[in-house]
Amino acid sequence: MSQLTDGLTDLKVSLSPTAVAELELFLLELERWNQVHNLTTIAGENDSVSLHLLDSIAILPGITTALLAQAGLKSQTGKQAYKIADLGSGGGLPAIPLAIAEPEWRFSLIEKVRKKTAFLQHLKGKMHLNNVEILTARVEDAGQQYSGHFDAVISRAFTNLADFLRLAEPFLKPTGLVFAMKAKNVAAEISALPKDRWRLVTDMPVRLPNRAVERHLLTFAFNH
Repeated sequence: MSQLTDGLTDLKVSLSPTAVAELELFLLELERWNQVHNLTTIAGENDSVSLHLLDSIAILPGITTALLAQAGLKSQTGKQAYKIADLGSGGGLPAIPLAIAEPEWRFSLIEKVRKKTAFLQHLKGKMHLNNVEILTARVEDAGQQYSGHFDAVISRAFTNLADFLRLAEPFLKPTGLVFAMKAKNVAAEISALPKDRWRLVTDMPVRLPNRAVERHLLTFAFNH
């Protein structure tokens, strides 16, 4: 799957051959289950590699930089076991590719649709993803169960920004970050957010190899 390895090189993300093989296996399993369970509307190898795998991995440098900066670090000192919640995880994006790329990080995938969490549980077992847990639950209920538990919350176009931040808030430690993946400029959504509660840390454009699509990784922190 040279498109994947070429894309990773283009993104300047270095992964082990084992991790690359696991990403390929994830995509094969997603496509196989999708034929029966309709987990995603994106089909075809080229689109799936770009819009699933590379779209998820492309945000990794931005997430790593933000987490280090929040901890007052300039570079990685040993392996950080960050705890990250993926809200409305669907078919496991972006959490599964990120969990493969960063095996020391711990991911909780929260999804209320049982056919999707059945796929995620299958994937966890088949690929021995020991840094992943799957929760079949409404985000609101999981937020009460895991109050103040996470270093970061992430989602890929789960809902509008105001609702996403409201849902993410219970999960976070006081120093926690929210990462929102957005496919277009969201200046209007940002301007409507409560400034007394949240501050925009970064708005990072994300480029996908060989794709003329606009992506943004927005990072938010509590406005203490």
